Amino acid sequence: MFRKFWKTLKIFIIIAVIIIIFPRSILPHKSVDEQKDNMEYYMAENEKESRLTEFKDDKEAIRLKLAQLEIINKSRKKFNAQPVKFDILASRVANKMCREAAENEFVGHWNMAGEKPYHRYAFAGGYDHVSENAFGEWSTGYYERTPEKIGDLMKLGHGSFMSERAPNDGHKKTVIAKEHNFVGIGYHLTGKQFRYYEEFIDRYFEFENIPGKAGKNESTDITVKTDGKSFLYFLVIYRDKFPQELTASQINRKGSYSDFSEEEYLTIPAWELSRYRSGNTYKIPLKFSKEGLYYIQIFSDKKELTKPASITTRGKTPYSGIVIKVTD
Repeated sequence: MFRKFWKTLKIFIIIAVIIIIFPRSILPHKSVDEQKDNMEYYMAENEKESRLTEFKDDKEAIRLKLAQLEIINKSRKKFNAQPVKFDILASRVANKMCREAAENEFVGHWNMAGEKPYHRYAFAGGYDHVSENAFGEWSTGYYERTPEKIGDLMKLGHGSFMSERAPNDGHKKTVIAKEHNFVGIGYHLTGKQFRYYEEFIDRYFEFENIPGKAGKNESTDITVKTDGKSFLYFLVIYRDKFPQELTASQINRKGSYSDFSEEEYLTIPAWELSRYRSGNTYKIPLKFSKEGLYYIQIFSDKKELTKPASITTRGKTPYSGIVIKVTD
């Protein structure tokens, strides 16, 4: 009888030990980054961000967007893509576009100044690569302006992206692209018009001394820092003519946008880029011979090439979205 009692007692002891130890050793711990993903953290970041303050979110908007962030990350998880974090600046860029689109009754990737997403993000002070999704909804009657309604409309917008089927699934591909690590979320509801934009960001470099403007034939440079585990692989610069104003109807007739222009101005391969490296920092000299907007895309790789070799950017994503305005 004592043996039976002792056997039963040992089982209870083992269960008690498991209950005490299990949460500490087996359950996944929240990382520091995960702990930051809360209202207090993003409200503090919102207060720190000094750019595009006219399009700053209030507490209710931040709350709605963090709820939408969970929906976006659930979509990404289904396709084995890492979760993205909420980005304040990209959200303000999206807010600005949403307001202009709703008030002027258009949906598209160009604004009325004729600027593409990478122009708008760069002009706001962003240097990373950006990919945009756009959604519009309108009604014959006035929308009820409540948090619940706005939340429902944002879900509707994101749901429309995820319901796409190949080959017409560009928005869905943008959502689930594995290279994205941040997202800006914007919305605007006014009267009978609602707009919702997602600005996915690829942020892997740090940038310093990026000139927003340069003179024609003026010597300038950009500074790029990697994480020390990768090397610059290829740099390509596209030249855009200065944007021309567009009407709402012109924007509505446009479809998807190209993440470059037709004029390739300059390319710098890995072995030339390696000459500008000191540690994990590259200081790259540049000069522009024509007026226009110069869009700079930079690719990286885990291996450094210091001698000419066969290279390709196929399957690679640029990790920069620098735009420099060049005038006489």
